Amino acid sequence: MSSEPIQPTPDEVPFVPQGSPLDTPDAILAEVDRLGALVREAHDAVGRIIYGQQQVIDESLITLLAGGHVLLIGVPGLAKTRLVQTLGTVLGLEDRRVQFTPDLMPADIIGSEVLEEDANGRRSFRFIKGPVFCQLLMADEINRASPRTQSALLQAMQERHVSVAGHGHDLPRPFHVLATQNPLEQEGTYPLPEAQLDRFLMQVDVHYPDRAAERRMLLATTGAEDFQPDAIMTAEDLIAAQHLVRRLPVGESVVEAILTLVRAGRPEETPLDSVRRHVAWGPGPRASQALMLAVRARALMQGRYAPSVDDVLALARPVLQHRMALTFAARADGVTLPGVIESLMQVVD
Repeated sequence: MSSEPIQPTPDEVPFVPQGSPLDTPDAILAEVDRLGALVREAHDAVGRIIYGQQQVIDESLITLLAGGHVLLIGVPGLAKTRLVQTLGTVLGLEDRRVQFTPDLMPADIIGSEVLEEDANGRRSFRFIKGPVFCQLLMADEINRASPRTQSALLQAMQERHVSVAGHGHDLPRPFHVLATQNPLEQEGTYPLPEAQLDRFLMQVDVHYPDRAAERRMLLATTGAEDFQPDAIMTAEDLIAAQHLVRRLPVGESVVEAILTLVRAGRPEETPLDSVRRHVAWGPGPRASQALMLAVRARALMQGRYAPSVDDVLALARPVLQHRMALTFAARADGVTLPGVIESLMQVVD
């Protein structure tokens, strides 16, 4: 396994506070021990509030450690809103929630300028920040907003920056969007365009909890005592962890596994006949980048100093499933994207 980390380009490196250099292998190992323990403590704290959703918690935390955004797909009542609120408290982030509706305008999210007059009669514009100026934004039922409003959020997600009346405004650091979508009720919705779907590092499917977890949830949430999460990390801790993720060494076998998996999902390049017949378009280079960051974040969360091929296989589905599309004939034949991704995983040694 190679000991040399694969370096990101300068514009990909997140803000890093002064006084936290990671210039030597010993410094990186020490930070993995320190921040890894802190992340696992935060993970356990979230798990004490959100019942029966360990995989959802894992994948959501991995996405935040990788510096990305999460698209949560699940029916109502599965604690998606509670998850975002709990993550905000445990990670020490300022969180806000926006309920997306068809009449929601871009200004309702990013803010607007208002004309004010002072005591001397002078008029001037003042920018009033919208709810997007937070560190953890929950975009509830994001597909109910119009394409115009979705585009406004897209700029914030991609650039961590918004423009109003020709003036730019930087968003707080860190900034993450956790969007939810109801897979059942599609009337009156605007499907997210592929460009915006690609901005989400992972699509996390939220399923019903098992019987034991639902029993614990019943007993814990319907009693007189209201359990509240504790703050475990700070925004500065999360930023430091995000920087550390990008410095973890990645072995050549992991790089090859990522390239093999992603490129096998493209009909033009795949060695699999099933992909050529069933996939309309496959994952682009951003999928490779997302998978590279995600496997590093998973290794950090588990206290390991470098990712493995097992990490690639474990995160293939949430990273790839919203970056691929089936043909109409494949959907008519009952082919599913999880099934296609499962076949892709077979080509990875």
